[in-house]
Amino acid sequence: MAEDVRAEMVSTVFQVVVSAGDTVQEGDTLVILESMKMEIPVIAEESGTVTSVDVQVGDVIKQGDLIAVIS
Repeated sequence: MAEDVRAEMVSTVFQVVVSAGDTVQEGDTLVILESMKMEIPVIAEESGTVTSVDVQVGDVIKQGDLIAVIS
């Protein structure tokens, strides 16, 4: 079953840590967001393979925007 990883707040993508095809474990950092000068890691909530990364460094994202998909 695929897990959509979505933004929880308005922020800017500061760093993309994973790429499509990477294997991740629950708790691994996928991307790091920046909001109000704070760095906020986005963590995988399940283990699997990253099937897509839908953001790039510098993107401004809103709450609910798709960040990545893990299957």
